[in-house]
Parts: sequence; C-alpha cells; structure tokens
Amino acid sequence: MSVWFVTGASRGFGLEIARAALERGDQVVATAREASAVEKEFPGNPSVLAVALDVTDEAAAAAAVGAALERFGRVDVLVNNAGRGLLGAVEESSDAAVRAVFDANVFGLLSVTRAVLPVLRRQRSGHVVNISSVGGFTTGPGWGVYGATKFAVEALSEALHGELAPLGVHVTVVEPGFFRTDFLDSSSLHRAEGQIADYAVTVGATRATADSRNHAQPGDPAKAASAIVSVVASSSPPLRIQLGADSVARVEAKLDFVRDELSRWRELSVSTDHD
Repeated sequence: MSVWFVTGASRGFGLEIARAALERGDQVVATAREASAVEKEFPGNPSVLAVALDVTDEAAAAAAVGAALERFGRVDVLVNNAGRGLLGAVEESSDAAVRAVFDANVFGLLSVTRAVLPVLRRQRSGHVVNISSVGGFTTGPGWGVYGATKFAVEALSEALHGELAPLGVHVTVVEPGFFRTDFLDSSSLHRAEGQIADYAVTVGATRATADSRNHAQPGDPAKAASAIVSVVASSSPPLRIQLGADSVARVEAKLDFVRDELSRWRELSVSTDHD
C-alpha cells in the first residue's frame, strides 16, 4: 500500500488520480485550496486525508506534509498537479498575470517538492510525478507564458531525475494534450486582459480554438489517471510520458523539426569551436 500526496485534488486530473490510487487500495493525502471541496468528493473515506493547501504558501506545504506523516506515517508518491493557465500573446500578458502563473506552476511546485523530498530521501524510495503539458515540450501563439512555466517544470524534472535516481526516488514528468477537464474554463484558465489587434490572426485563432474545444477535448481524464498509476507501478518508469494522441503527434512533429533544423545548420553550429 502506497501513500499518495496529490495537489489540486478537488477536480480535474488531481481528483481522477486520487480516485485511481484509492481504487488500487492506496491511501491519499488530497490537497486543495479548500479541504471541504475534497471532503465532498470522498465523504467519510478513512483512506483519504483532505488538507487545505495553497501551494504558493511554503509554510502551508510543510504543514501539509507534517499532517500526512502524522496520519499515514509516510509519503510514497508526490503528484504536483495544482496550477493555472494563461492564454494571451506574450506582449499582452501583464507582469502581474505572468507572476501569478509562475507562482502557481513553478514556485508552488517547488515549495511542495522541497517539503516532500526529505521524506522520500529518508525512505530511499518514492516517486515524484510532475504534471506538465505537451505545451512544456512544444508551444505556440497564445500559450507562451503558460508554456514557459511548463518548460520550467520539464527542466526541473529532468534535473531532479538525475539527482534523485541514486537515492532510489523516481521522477516522471507528464505531458498531457487536451483532456476533457475544466482547464479551459475561467476557473483555471486566465486570459490576458488587453488584446492587440496585430495578434488577431495568431493568438486570436488560439482563443477561438480554446473556446470551441472547451468540454469537447479528446482526452479522457479517468484514462489519464489510470495511465499515471500504471507509470508509478512500473519498476522502470519513464522520465517523460505523453498522454493523448494529440500530445504524441505534437511531440513527434517537434522532434522532426528540431532534427531537420539541426541538420541544416549543423556546419555553422560546429564551426564555433576553437581550432
């Protein structure tokens, strides 16, 4: 039996991952800004500890981990799922909006990770699962700031993978495509307030696509949660896992693009070394 610590567990991926972990007989520390939102989903379940947590509050993260240890005695799987989106051209995105999304998606993830890692290192076992996005591997107009936060998550995960592997702790970064959650709702996805006409063709098209796809995304969150549980159960889990056919296609296209561009500019690239 494993103990999962899941952030953003009151809805979306976090809720589905908590459910999937419970279905396999594990215990879950389910955190959200309001503990009551989690308790409503799992009323009276002794295998669930609902904890109020704003991931941007470092002291609260430490307290949540303390509560987890007091209740279950250990933490085996950390799922950094809590976050927010921002849709808008880079130039349209205000400093306050950019900082808010970085606070949640990057600094919040770091606060929770720093709180949990001493437990995993002491145990010499465990798994850190960072929910990124296909937008953390390849991004486009309108998703620049959000993608930048997820690119940061990718870098942090890759470094953690190398740092923690000798200590018996796995790290996996998850790259979902579009899944039928409420991510595209205003409760999760914030939009740049000012719209610049010059970006109507590029970012405007992205806004229209986001509106048309809301609650019509191809991905099934329950299947994604099941896939994540399978990754955690693996004896040799991947550093990266793409979820959804759209994610796989976009990653393959990015790899092809980078490989082609590298080949075309290779001679100039290697010419800069000392003779």
